[in-house]
Amino acid sequence: MNSKAGLYIHIPFCKNKCPYCDFYSKKYCESEAVDYCKSVINQMQDFEGGFDTVYFGGGTPSIIPEELIGNLLDEAKKRFDIDENSEITIECNPSKDLSESFGKYKSYGINRVSIGMQSAVDKERFALGRSAGKAQVEKAVKDAKNAGIENISLDLMLGTPKQTLESLDETFDFIDKMKVSHISAYMLKIEEGTKFFEMQNSLELPKEEEVSKMYLKTISVLEELGFLQYEISNFAKEGFESRHNLKYWLLDDYLGIGKSAHSFWHGKRFFTDENFNIIPDGEGGGREEVIMLGLRLNRGIKKELITKNYQSLIDMGYIKDLGKNIALTPKGMLVSNAIINELI
Repeated sequence: MNSKAGLYIHIPFCKNKCPYCDFYSKKYCESEAVDYCKSVINQMQDFEGGFDTVYFGGGTPSIIPEELIGNLLDEAKKRFDIDENSEITIECNPSKDLSESFGKYKSYGINRVSIGMQSAVDKERFALGRSAGKAQVEKAVKDAKNAGIENISLDLMLGTPKQTLESLDETFDFIDKMKVSHISAYMLKIEEGTKFFEMQNSLELPKEEEVSKMYLKTISVLEELGFLQYEISNFAKEGFESRHNLKYWLLDDYLGIGKSAHSFWHGKRFFTDENFNIIPDGEGGGREEVIMLGLRLNRGIKKELITKNYQSLIDMGYIKDLGKNIALTPKGMLVSNAIINELI
């Protein structure tokens, strides 16, 4: 376990709610954002500890004034022991001109950005409710690099309306052209309470079999482009794995600050509700969690954690033997929940 923890700060504001999103968010209002950040700083006072990653997630953190982000980071550094070599990430939406924002983020110590791309095919982006096209995504990547931020992640969504196996090639070509260091690739899940849930019968979604092919193709093509898969949904150039997100899967401590933020802190799980109350969520770090989270990683889990016979899963190509560890194959990752239930 890492001796330093991860600090997550949730910024819930968005310009508009995306039709597929079920995260806690609300329409942006500057005065509300100012008040919210004051509440986040107040919440920080209830904790102490050492951190070597900081992650501003959302919502859309880049929608609020840059100075508020800088202030939050300054207060975190005053309150906590933030390692000077920390990975500090902010999620950004390319629909906003971020050229000045990135310069300010860099001056605050932010050294990694995650940009919401979803697709490099404009009709697919627009079908997801995104207002910016491929050109704005490209500009955002270039602006980040011009500001001196080289560690850039792009989000990719699979199985979205109007997407095909063939159209994915345009997105892969774009990823290669952008020379970024990290890709997060998620399969679209229609969640209850979202706009897509209400209109799911009218959505032009690819069939489940085609989405599975998209996922396997993503693993294969990204590897050809130099992105090695290290987790079910994450791919990185060598040395650019998300240090913060790895804490979630390795059961290192992480502290979530802000509304709806979740924490695993000194063996306890809890989250912050919409009134900034801390809600206990039980113990964490037991054997089942180690198996469930560890099997998300390509490095897998130690064999001795499993008491059941898993040879048949190896024979069927769902699990691979790595010597001291076992791990899911790409085929196994497609049905990871079923495999994990089988092993637990």
